[in-house]
Amino acid sequence: MCAAILAVGVLAGPAYAEEQGPATDLRAAGWALKETGTAARFRGLAAVSRTTAWVAGSKGTVLRTLDGGRTWQDVSPPGAVAEELELRDIEAFDARRAVALSIGEGEASRVLRTEDGGATWTEAFRNPDPRAFYDCLTFFDARHGLAMSDPVDGKFRILATDDGGRHWRVLPGEGMPAALPGEAGFAAGGQCLVSAGPRDAWLATGGGPSARVLHSADRGRTWRVAESTLPAGDPARGVFALAFRDRTRGLAVGGDYRAGQASPQAAAVSSDGGRTWSGATTPPPAYRSGAAWYPYSGGTALAVGPTGTDVTTDGGRNWRPLDAGSFDTVDCAPDTGCWAAGEKGRVARLERR
Repeated sequence: MCAAILAVGVLAGPAYAEEQGPATDLRAAGWALKETGTAARFRGLAAVSRTTAWVAGSKGTVLRTLDGGRTWQDVSPPGAVAEELELRDIEAFDARRAVALSIGEGEASRVLRTEDGGATWTEAFRNPDPRAFYDCLTFFDARHGLAMSDPVDGKFRILATDDGGRHWRVLPGEGMPAALPGEAGFAAGGQCLVSAGPRDAWLATGGGPSARVLHSADRGRTWRVAESTLPAGDPARGVFALAFRDRTRGLAVGGDYRAGQASPQAAAVSSDGGRTWSGATTPPPAYRSGAAWYPYSGGTALAVGPTGTDVTTDGGRNWRPLDAGSFDTVDCAPDTGCWAAGEKGRVARLERR
């Protein structure tokens, strides 16, 4: 969720949240599925409000709702559909402006942009380097954003924009620490690169001997690296998603994405901006690919994955099951509109039961 939307949402404040959203402990809340009419897998999600959300997924599919999920508009970019691009991340500023990322080696990695609710799309970036593979993107505000690629020449590559995604440039790599052998990002739910405030960004890694989190305080120019407590040592293990409530308080979730594989210690927390991480006392019981803070709640957050949804009310130290349905990603808007999306066209909104 872009910081520009959050800034507007704060004006609405907790009073609106108390009136319209589920209780902040979410005990009386659950996911209400919304019929999308498609079988696409949605790993990209942007929650604008309780009524407006965007989802992006397989075969170039992008849908948008303006009425809380009762109806969905197919606003897919024609070129992405024709080439069956894998759209794994989408960031929306409002009901009309959004930026989507497709993943893949070389030219399969692209950034697409719309200013008219998806009626038309512009290709803003096409990756020219066959060694690069872009995984996620994030925006600090309506102008400044980043995208990340798996390591090229031994370092993660960062792409930057300062005009709302119209133009992108590769940032110099001098301020990026060396990647570990086998280390990469997971394009699992659009949350391997996240931001909070005007300058802070975090990057999640896996596949290497340790699962790490990289932090930048200057919009991607320089990075500091820290080890997390999440499972590592295998290409299928690592940190899959990050969520930062502000520039200090963060969550990391992940594990082993292979079905049936145990994922102990699948969540961690940070209170110092990602410099250090502590494992959750009671983590989710399995691999989780998405996480989001619930607005105005202090310590409430959600984590989702193929085997269910978990909720924490103490800032990520202890998690309990909320729902058993399969989702890949989750996002909450400032007005407490929380959405989840995943396989077989599954999209849901958090509602009181």
